[in-house]
Amino acid sequence: MNKKRTVQIGDRRVGDGEPVYIIAEIGINHNGNLNMAKKLIDGAVFAGCDAVKFQKRTPEICVPQDQWNIERDTPWGRITYLQYKHYLEFDFSEYEQIDMYCKEKGIDWFVSAWDAESVEFVEQFSPIAYKVASATLTDDELLHRLKETHKPVILSTGMSSMEEIENAINLLGNTELMLAQSTSTYPCPLEELNLRVIETFRNKYPHIPIGYSGHETGLAPTIAAVALGSAFIERHITLDRSMWGTDQAASVEINGMFRLVKDIRDIEKALGDGKKKVYQSELSSLKKLRRIQIESKIAV
Repeated sequence: MNKKRTVQIGDRRVGDGEPVYIIAEIGINHNGNLNMAKKLIDGAVFAGCDAVKFQKRTPEICVPQDQWNIERDTPWGRITYLQYKHYLEFDFSEYEQIDMYCKEKGIDWFVSAWDAESVEFVEQFSPIAYKVASATLTDDELLHRLKETHKPVILSTGMSSMEEIENAINLLGNTELMLAQSTSTYPCPLEELNLRVIETFRNKYPHIPIGYSGHETGLAPTIAAVALGSAFIERHITLDRSMWGTDQAASVEINGMFRLVKDIRDIEKALGDGKKKVYQSELSSLKKLRRIQIESKIAV
């Protein structure tokens, strides 16, 4: 008998037979503003999400050195790319406030740590889990450090071949691992979402909860990902898709997130248990419409 594929995240089990775990990816959509981050947390709570996720980087490690001094226009004026990346990072005191605010609001939080130094930083807050961003799937040093934390890890697979995914899974181990189908285009065209990879992953990795991290516009593909068996869903959340930021256009505004969560919960109810049965509510139709009747077991 196959082991049931579930992972414990905080107070929740995530996987087969469990409600879909819904993550609102705040990422860097806060634009370095703590008050905006709190508004996004409020929006995720309002929508009924289970968790919010941020991104944590050490800019000097994550930004290639040949891009450090490239200037660009930003909300903070014309500054170098390295300076811009620093403006997007929260410090310890700001993460303390995020930690307290999420606890006050009753919602989980964790991060995508983009480098080993960022893992050291976030470990100070005893996070419930970590995410491996698609861009860092081949960073063996980071994967080793995440494995050492003994925390659940969500591995996102955009930009990655099956060989690269296999290598990352082997490095992390699959005991507390979750795997997300993703395509790293922002926003992603429908033709490149390739949702059937969810089924491929479910068949290939029977002990790993499989989910979906979406960057498309609209909600329908994410709902379809649930119907295909996703145990968890991640979508970027924003206050306004027209705001400054590389991820805003591929994000979902708060009212849209509310609809998405509602639709996911409706899909969960509608999928049922897969066992064909006659429902009590069908009896009047059965008596009225079926000419030849035999004794049936009725679902109660």
